[in-house]
Amino acid sequence: QVQLVESGGGLVESGGSLRLSCTASGDIFRLHSMGWYRQDPGKQRELVASITGSRTTNYADSVKGRFTVSRDNAENTVYLQMNSLKHEDTSVYYCKAELQQLIRDGVVTPRGDYWGQGTQVTVSS
Repeated sequence: QVQLVESGGGLVESGGSLRLSCTASGDIFRLHSMGWYRQDPGKQRELVASITGSRTTNYADSVKGRFTVSRDNAENTVYLQMNSLKHEDTSVYYCKAELQQLIRDGVVTPRGDYWGQGTQVTVSS
């Protein structure tokens, strides 16, 4: 079993900052890319930022220069530092991890995507 647990969401004023964290735990053999997505009601989930195991990053144009994604491989944790927040950043943020599981008798699964439960970020205008 694999779990992704997110924390750090909340209510902040426009121009403020928040830091999201997401930790993966369970029978993890190897953690590959990790990232953050967000989704508004009635809309598709969209990429906010991602980071590979070698720390190559990718950002949505709307957050470049304001958000920073990082990871701690020893702790299986990915972070999203969000600065200069805008009202339009209000959304539910989801953590995603691409990983391989170690299951019975030393068997390693193919890469698969796992999602966190989501955390609400609200930016007041």
